[in-house]
Amino acid sequence: VQLQASGGGLVQPGGSLRLSCAGSGRTSSRYMMGWFRQAPGKEREFVAAIRRSGGSTYYAASVKGRFTISRGNAGNTVYLEMNSLRPEDTAVYYCAGSDYYTFNIPDYDYWGQGTLVTVSS
Repeated sequence: VQLQASGGGLVQPGGSLRLSCAGSGRTSSRYMMGWFRQAPGKEREFVAAIRRSGGSTYYAASVKGRFTISRGNAGNTVYLEMNSLRPEDTAVYYCAGSDYYTFNIPDYDYWGQGTLVTVSS
């Protein structure tokens, strides 16, 4: 089982993009679904997560107020709405799932290939 992230592209600073993460039926049963990103030369970092039970959402400080994570109605798709994009948001974005209440990358699995987001004028 892998999760496929899509929706990346080139956008100007201040612009918006919506990323999608599609997976199998098990996606809807994962306790947490998260978005992560990895910029060139940097380590992968947590961006946002959503809990299956109650739909609580969590964000890294660097994106809070600009990004919104959500689930599709069937629960098999997870979205990341990104607004007011900045050059420092440039990275490959990945989605992954976990069976635990966690923001630790090693606790997530089923990583896909990711989707590249480039913020540049």
